[in-house]
Amino acid sequence: MSGEKTPYRRRTTCRICGRGGLHAFLSLGPMPLANAFPRTEAEFATEDSYPLDVAFCETCSLVQTPDVIDPEVLFRDYIYVSGTSASLRRHWEEYAAHVIGLLGLGAADLVIEVASNDGSLLRCFQARGVRALGIEPATNIAAIARAAGVDTVNEFFDLEVAGRVRRERGPAAAVVANNVFAHVDHTLDFLAGCKRLLADGGLVVIEAPYLGDLLERMEYDTIYHEHLCYFSVTALLRACEAAGLSLVRIDHQPVHGGSLRIHAGHPGRWGGHSPDVLALAERERDDGLSSLPRYQRFAAGVEANRAALTALLDDLVRSGKTVAAYGAPAKGNTLLNYCGIGPDRVRFTVDMNPMKVGRFTPGSHLPVHEVKHLLAVQPDYVLILAWNLAPEIMAAQAEYRSRGGRFIIPVPHPQVV
Repeated sequence: MSGEKTPYRRRTTCRICGRGGLHAFLSLGPMPLANAFPRTEAEFATEDSYPLDVAFCETCSLVQTPDVIDPEVLFRDYIYVSGTSASLRRHWEEYAAHVIGLLGLGAADLVIEVASNDGSLLRCFQARGVRALGIEPATNIAAIARAAGVDTVNEFFDLEVAGRVRRERGPAAAVVANNVFAHVDHTLDFLAGCKRLLADGGLVVIEAPYLGDLLERMEYDTIYHEHLCYFSVTALLRACEAAGLSLVRIDHQPVHGGSLRIHAGHPGRWGGHSPDVLALAERERDDGLSSLPRYQRFAAGVEANRAALTALLDDLVRSGKTVAAYGAPAKGNTLLNYCGIGPDRVRFTVDMNPMKVGRFTPGSHLPVHEVKHLLAVQPDYVLILAWNLAPEIMAAQAEYRSRGGRFIIPVPHPQVV
């Protein structure tokens, strides 16, 4: 780690049970911040990198990284927006329809989204006549949401903010949170805040990447400093119990490489954890997710993936083939840096997010171009860094394929398609 610009600290206790003795099973080495895209080559020399390790708590089964970066640095000025992908837009529409139908929401009801980003999901609720309020810490992204007509509170969410919002806006029939639960250092405070916002008969609906998919599909690139926790059903049960919530229902979603959509509510209204949820936790124990050896095997698989991917790229470069990449997602930066992939192996990447175009990927320093640059240059191979959107990307790049271009999907095992 160089410099003092980005405050860093290392946890020694578990975020759910509070106990020490976390078992580190994977080290991804020093990593730059996944969304800190340099604007110019002059910034390369001043980039900071920080340890990125992953540990397992044998008491509550939470998988977590002890390496914590100040959220003011990570999230106040953010360059991820949730509305750029067509498949994600469809997902938000389905999500809103699901919550509205499940709870029978109407014009009198309020839905609050924590970490509401550019308001893409909340606009789907508004389109169906339901009141919506976002809570978003990134000042620039909150401004985008407001410009789109989504009422947004520009603050980091915690129990105190939740109490103030409830006093000012009233209780919420649904509190939704997507791809944020894994980002918070104080897991139980976050859940307590959601509970405080909630009307008696309402539900907290949270989507978070599923640990089981991460392990099964070798999705190690989804590990980066913004993601502090990797949730199993078992760990979610422990967290909800500690926060005084019942897990009513869990649905598996394909989004982001495999996610859990959890539904939690007041025990007095919804009763205890549902039998279906308890059965999922039992299945995880049978699959080894509650013991350290499963994670040690995963770490060995991560090393094997790196060796296979770099060997494939090196063979292509030696044979005179040109390789580019598609996407500049945060997870792509973990993969690029862990595997040591720079412009000598992959010449550039392309992305649809205008806030990333014209910059360079952190650490690996691939230039980020507009998507149309692919056809202008026509590289022989394209490494899909946004592999969770691979079908959408390959369909959109039909002309590139018709010209003889081929794609590389890096996980779970590198393959050329």
